[in-house]
Amino acid sequence: MKVLVSVKRVIDYNVKVRVKADNTDVDLANVKMALNPFCEIAVEEAIRLKEAGIASEVVVASIGPKAVQEQLRTALALGADRAIQIECDDLPEPLNVAKLLARVVEAEQPGLTILGKQSIDVDNNQTGQMLAALTGRPQGTFASEVKVEGEKAMVTREVDCGLKTVELVLPAIVTTDLRLNEPRYAKLPDIMKAKRKPLEVKTPADLSVELKQHSRLLKVETPASRQAGIKVDSVDALVDKLKNEAKVI
Repeated sequence: MKVLVSVKRVIDYNVKVRVKADNTDVDLANVKMALNPFCEIAVEEAIRLKEAGIASEVVVASIGPKAVQEQLRTALALGADRAIQIECDDLPEPLNVAKLLARVVEAEQPGLTILGKQSIDVDNNQTGQMLAALTGRPQGTFASEVKVEGEKAMVTREVDCGLKTVELVLPAIVTTDLRLNEPRYAKLPDIMKAKRKPLEVKTPADLSVELKQHSRLLKVETPASRQAGIKVDSVDALVDKLKNEAKVI
């Protein structure tokens, strides 16, 4: 079985995000970029399926400018076999991403497609669901456990009321949650080997996809600073502040 993993290049989660002075977007100048953490989990799960003998090949795909090849090489160093870059100057919105990935799914015919449940930059949580709809494949979102048995996958999902297990008939789409696994670190020999692994570059035109924007970014603002808390001497004082200052009771 072939496993396709979609990954995204985002600002490293350890970096403090800065907003541009004109509030048009986030400032990416001289900022450390990395694999989206949920995408790392997706890559790790695919590699574990290969190590268990369930998957025969792991293919990673990403959409964006040439710089995304750095993250694709990282995924190759972690254990993926080959990579596909769909070259776009601007990062497309989720529907366009899903349309591009649907073409890749059509060409590659993976038994399982794994995505992170969302990216930490825009937090849309839409691409996996849209991809499932466009390809007509069953989906298991927010996966905290994935078990592949023959032609079926048992996916344990994290939902508001607890855990929910669904049975998917392969081929299927799965999006990963934080508790699915703990990603490994790439070893230096694997990083060197990754430079020689195949990386194919395509364009939206190659995939016969016309990118159309359905939304427009109007403004980006830095969140308001949180004020320090205070201590009170009694329950009566607490109730008074909750009622008269916070106005929550």
